[in-house]
Amino acid sequence: MKKINIAIDGPGGAGKSSISKAIAKELGFIHVDTGAMYRAIGLYAIRNNCTEPEQLARQIEKIDIELKFIGGVQRVLLCGDDVSDYIRSPEVSMAASKVSAVPEVRKHLLDLQKKIAAENNIIMDGRDIGTVVLPHADLKIFLTASAEERASRRYLELREKPDCPSYEEILADMKQRDYQDTHRAIAPLCQAEDAVLVDSSDMGFHEVVEHITNLIKEKLD
Repeated sequence: MKKINIAIDGPGGAGKSSISKAIAKELGFIHVDTGAMYRAIGLYAIRNNCTEPEQLARQIEKIDIELKFIGGVQRVLLCGDDVSDYIRSPEVSMAASKVSAVPEVRKHLLDLQKKIAAENNIIMDGRDIGTVVLPHADLKIFLTASAEERASRRYLELREKPDCPSYEEILADMKQRDYQDTHRAIAPLCQAEDAVLVDSSDMGFHEVVEHITNLIKEKLD
């Protein structure tokens, strides 16, 4: 029986992961956060001082990434270690953007992502899901918001941490990552031709969840 695949793409800080997670829970689907996979490899690169793409390419086959659902919550394991709480920093975000441009990294994770999609009803979010990973997804959403709004949300998310960067630093990092993601040679961030655009700049979290959930229900009906 064919599995239902929903693709949600968009720039960093658009809320793809938290929104996809909420929708998946409501629909009884599995949420696959591909960004978390790239962040985990970015963290590996930082920890192992892999500053050059060739270094990472040589090691990619031994980098084990797992998504485990514990108590209904997705956890990210890097070579057996739960790194879920370490992959959301601006430093790891920038590293994730850089490693995502390495062809060997993309192939390694693409195979894993396609396997998960073939075996489950999923909502998968990332930057090239509708264009590369799941080009035949049942529904494609491109979720975005202004860079200023995304930076504000990220600042509110991080401000309780002692090493929280300033709003201005987060905004600069956001714009830099947007540039890297949209200008990389392999699978750059872009809206698929058949994707539905959802701009959440002036929408609340629950409003976005409800809107996209309704789009999915309409498509499946």
